[in-house]
Amino acid sequence: MSHLGLQILYHILNNLGWSLADRAYCPDTDMEALMKKKGIPAWGLESRKPLSEFDIIAITLPYELCYVNILTLLDLAGIPFFSTERNSRDIPLILGGGSCALNPEPVADFFDAILLGDGEEAIVQIAECVREWKRHKHASRKELLEALARLEGVYIPSFYRIAHGASGFAVSEPAHPRAGKVRRR
Repeated sequence: MSHLGLQILYHILNNLGWSLADRAYCPDTDMEALMKKKGIPAWGLESRKPLSEFDIIAITLPYELCYVNILTLLDLAGIPFFSTERNSRDIPLILGGGSCALNPEPVADFFDAILLGDGEEAIVQIAECVREWKRHKHASRKELLEALARLEGVYIPSFYRIAHGASGFAVSEPAHPRAGKVRRR
């Protein structure tokens, strides 16, 4: 693992006793083409389980140049690009985080939730929230997002709309009762 923060989160989740954190990386273009040609989905390195079978796919955003990797991973996992197209309980929660998540709007439409700030405590709360949601078999995806919105530092892009002020700058305005000011963890 190239990033210390990823190692820490991986360690925290795998030491919970009820959680499994696996790793996946975006392949280079030659491997991507081969995977598509042979119908091989993106999968976890340790478990060899397809990404689409995980409860959460957490994507770190360390640099803006990595943004295209979001689409590559989602495509190889067979997951719709836009969060608005994901409404089934069978599709994992797509979670973003990392240093570039502090300006989430360029990629917000691809994520169900984005963690702003440090993840050491938040990742456990997010995992517990998803675990509890899964226990309630009839709970909707919207109910999961509402529960996640209660956690400090979790931004739910679909709960906001972007408006352009007189200065031309885009601002995020609440469009859902659970939407409010999101504070960095």
